[in-house]
Amino acid sequence: MTGDLAQGAWSSGDEGYRDDYGAFLERYPEYRETAHLDELRRREYGRLDACGQVYLDYTGGGLYAVSQIEEHMRLLGSGIFGNPHSSSPASAAATELVERAREHVLRYFRAPAGEYAVVFTQNATAAIKLVAESYPFGPQAPLLLTADNHNSINGMREYAAAQDAEVRYLPLTEGEERIDAAALMAALPRGGTAGGLFAFPAQSNFTGVQHDLAWIGSAQREGWDVLLDAAAYAPTNVLDLGAWQPDFVAISFYKIFGYPTGIGCLIARKEALRKLVRPWYAGGTVAFASVQAFHGPRTAHYLLPGPTGFEDGTLNYLGIPAVEIGLRHIEQVGIDAIHTRVRCLTGWLLTALCALRYRGGQPLAHVYGPVETAGRGGTVLFNLLDPAGWVVEPGLVQRQADRMGISLRSGCHCNPGAREAAFGMQPPDLTACFAGVTGEDLGAFMDAVADKMDGALRASFGIASNFRDAWQLVRFLDRLQDDYAG
Repeated sequence: MTGDLAQGAWSSGDEGYRDDYGAFLERYPEYRETAHLDELRRREYGRLDACGQVYLDYTGGGLYAVSQIEEHMRLLGSGIFGNPHSSSPASAAATELVERAREHVLRYFRAPAGEYAVVFTQNATAAIKLVAESYPFGPQAPLLLTADNHNSINGMREYAAAQDAEVRYLPLTEGEERIDAAALMAALPRGGTAGGLFAFPAQSNFTGVQHDLAWIGSAQREGWDVLLDAAAYAPTNVLDLGAWQPDFVAISFYKIFGYPTGIGCLIARKEALRKLVRPWYAGGTVAFASVQAFHGPRTAHYLLPGPTGFEDGTLNYLGIPAVEIGLRHIEQVGIDAIHTRVRCLTGWLLTALCALRYRGGQPLAHVYGPVETAGRGGTVLFNLLDPAGWVVEPGLVQRQADRMGISLRSGCHCNPGAREAAFGMQPPDLTACFAGVTGEDLGAFMDAVADKMDGALRASFGIASNFRDAWQLVRFLDRLQDDYAG
């Protein structure tokens, strides 16, 4: 056997591991093809085992390789790089690195030559906000959202509503919490109405469900522009912009390769980028602006063309070169190998969670969303149950996991629509929570929603995950049954 069996010395707490790993390989023989990721973990992510950590929060943030940091430090230590908004030698050197990174992003996501531009932002949220504040919403240009959107997408509705645009949500199917495809197909045709924005996630940050990328073309053929939230999808899947061609794509690089944080991008079709009308301008985005010639909005400034007209202030020009380094790291490792490993581990964990039982036979865990690997990614949402079937408070389980060095995430995961669908929350109850409570009285509001703030535990896999990580999580959860048996 390869890989995980080479990890460290055996201890009395490892009984059953060999057999479980052997059974895992029999069920997922393709896992053996990812054996080079075990060597990668020892070489680049050895701190996980050295620190005794089980990291299962890749949807929250990826891990960086040692070589990424070393290469970036060598780059910074060998040159002089200045603010790009100049033609000095130091500025020119920084500009060259930024533009190199920009081009590498386009190549990595297989963008058709000349069709897309990269706008660097702070993260995926900032990329989404660029579109939200600049898109020409209006009575004839609505916003179509899904109940499985991250709050960074949900917030777009505030800009749309302020411009009298209709905002509609597509429901989720019961059980697996997938976007209702029939409801989507019914919502797309709008007669002669031109324009409108459809925004959806390639992969749910809540249940791990992967939605159909063919919807991009379906929506575009009905006149919609499409914003694809790829933050949870890109770390373990190929996103081929030549095949799908959304109008806008939001990316957070730290979720793909861990370092640097604080840098994301908006990948936009150049034609779609020209539709955006910025509500303001800032240093770095204007070719010329005047104080004395100002007589009202948009009368005395000219925005720079292309992506630079959207990059406010000074870019993180020392950090952006690390984006190219990180992408090259993923290319060397192989996104297909990462995808295969994550799929195998996810499949095993889903089966193991569903099989956990109290000694009396009652289920110990409940999984939200699909319990098979088809049409889903490496994010698994679940709760523990007591013998009577009541949910054990997820924050309590996380605190116990924290003490064992297991990094999970608990809460609502910034996805209220998927949470409401998964936990069976009803519109009248939720509407009542907002009645008569102002934003200034947060305490009263929290009291009103206290019984509706159900959360869940989330485990997610990534580039440095292995079978032992999944196995240790299940072993930990199984041992908790004595705490909750009553």
